Amino acid sequence: MKEKTPRLSAEVFIIPLKGRKYLIYAPLRKAAFVGNGATVNFLADLKDGCYRAEADPGGEIVEFLRRLEIVDAGEETPPNYDREGEPCPTAVSLFLTTACNLRCTYCYASAGDTVRESMSMDVARRGIDFVVANAVRQKSPAVELNYHGGGEPTVNWRTLTCSFNHARRRTQDAGLDLHASTATNGMLTDRQIDWITAHLQGASLSCDGMPEAQDRHRVRPSGRGSSARVMHTLRRFDEAGFSYGIRMTATAELIPFMADSVDYIFSSFRTGSLQIEPAYQIGRYADQPSAETEAFLSAYREAQRRAAKYGKQITYSGARVGTLTNHFCAASQDSFALLPDGTVSSCFEACSHSNPHAHVFFYGRPDEDGGRGYRFDMERLGLLRRQGVQRREHCSECFAKWTCAGDCFHKAVVINGRAAEFSGTGRCHINRELTKDQILQRIAEAGGICWHELPDHLCEQAYGDER
Repeated sequence: MKEKTPRLSAEVFIIPLKGRKYLIYAPLRKAAFVGNGATVNFLADLKDGCYRAEADPGGEIVEFLRRLEIVDAGEETPPNYDREGEPCPTAVSLFLTTACNLRCTYCYASAGDTVRESMSMDVARRGIDFVVANAVRQKSPAVELNYHGGGEPTVNWRTLTCSFNHARRRTQDAGLDLHASTATNGMLTDRQIDWITAHLQGASLSCDGMPEAQDRHRVRPSGRGSSARVMHTLRRFDEAGFSYGIRMTATAELIPFMADSVDYIFSSFRTGSLQIEPAYQIGRYADQPSAETEAFLSAYREAQRRAAKYGKQITYSGARVGTLTNHFCAASQDSFALLPDGTVSSCFEACSHSNPHAHVFFYGRPDEDGGRGYRFDMERLGLLRRQGVQRREHCSECFAKWTCAGDCFHKAVVINGRAAEFSGTGRCHINRELTKDQILQRIAEAGGICWHELPDHLCEQAYGDER
């Protein structure tokens, strides 16, 4: 009986490496290996429906590709998390205030410079009651409560603590768990630290690393640095065994400090995670030099090597191999975030009516007809929901598309405009390079031959340099 012709069964990307080698990557199979030009040509022929048996006389190449599900496997299923119908969130983010006790030079929201807005308990209560009712209706086990926004949430301390107490009462009465966390700049009093570590499950703390770096851009209204108080907060968090992550922002000026700052953080504190992002050219940083550069890449790679000395890893939002998704974040997944006046936003960066792109991301408001819920603009929400990467022509041939998922939609709108076809951002090159790094790392950790994350298909046999 004639043997069945092998059939390519995966979307495969070929990524050139040095030394006439190629990274061969099938994202939806979570599979990759490094091959030579002959292997690339073999795959190209299979893609065209042509099998040259003479190029694989012993069948080792086909067998290897079968193990990776690149050949003769079932149909691939791209990730599809598109939403439909009326939103029914069980998580709420409260943008408590536009006020801030810092004046960071790269703040995307120019916090503290705009008209001060503060959320009342009535606004917070409505949002909490809404998500609790949704959780009960959907039989969800828990509700999430997050404090965030275009200012420092703890500046509106009364509403923060009172809203938490209200959420705790409502979830307890409904038999639900409550997961509460906050973003913060770390400029906290000891009383606030004690309350946060006793009541919340976690925090994301913005810190740019070693004191010299922290004090360059994260300054008080007087211009003085903030490092002493922020480092005190971190030490107190550690003493309490509190769970927190650090978010570091790299301006063009701070890129040379990045690796030393990673050393400083991991040698001084017990943070659970460290995320590093290039500064966003908006708000106070709009006219400043871009940090989305080759220098950022080089510094990030060195910072990753430094982190490894402590058994740690750093993260960057646009590179996340192992996660398959068609949406970068919850901004296109019915994120339910409330401005101080109760307006519903889908995006943490669209946190004020002064945002020039507010009309893209604001999709709801409180029901004014005596109800306790919200009225949603379903047409606007539909536009947000359709931001899946599968609909972006620019991303169709990018090997990082199912992990990057088109990157931050807010950044894309700022750069490309809402009406324009997406044409990429300065982060695209960084996303691809760091994604490539992660794939190669997965191969190395799996033994150096190949990486395949799915169970029951293990690549245990090497077959030499012929692949």
